[in-house]
Amino acid sequence: MENPFKKAVENNDEELKENTPEEKNAEEQPVEEKDGVSSEEIAEEEKTNPWQEKYEQLNNQYIRLAADFDNFRKRQEQEREALLKYGAENTVKKLIEVLDNFDRGLKAIETVEDCDKVKECYNLAYKNFNDVLSKIGLEVIKAEGEEFDPNLHEAVMQTPTNEKPEHTIIAELQKGYKLGDKVLRPALVNVATPEG
Repeated sequence: MENPFKKAVENNDEELKENTPEEKNAEEQPVEEKDGVSSEEIAEEEKTNPWQEKYEQLNNQYIRLAADFDNFRKRQEQEREALLKYGAENTVKKLIEVLDNFDRGLKAIETVEDCDKVKECYNLAYKNFNDVLSKIGLEVIKAEGEEFDPNLHEAVMQTPTNEKPEHTIIAELQKGYKLGDKVLRPALVNVATPEG
């Protein structure tokens, strides 16, 4: 079986060989110029023009996108700096109220000789301070009587006993705190171990 593509290639070659010398001369002669621009240059310009336009369009889009991204990056940097600088602003404003109460308490106890009045001022200031901290989101980690959790508690003592179940916290030696789900400071505890 004969290859049909081979015939097509051979026919093409023959047509190219048949070009007469006059045709060759006509091809080599310069094309008629119009307004100082040859028709070949016009045809070439028309061919490249759509690509050039597309290139310029894409390049402009790229430049705008790069500028937008640079502006976004600078804005994010400024917001991050402001957050670091003023992020604790609301917390500090709430704590200022507590400082005011301590100032009032100090002035009130200067002339008081009754110890009960001093205790009352102290308890009010302490309660106010705890209220502000809990509004901010600070929580005390429960410890005494709870089962030991290494994520929330730090065992600094172990006491052998049969009165409490194993791994139960007998005593809290220092309070632990968490802010939301994050442990700020684990509670220092004494944990029950079996006697024996």
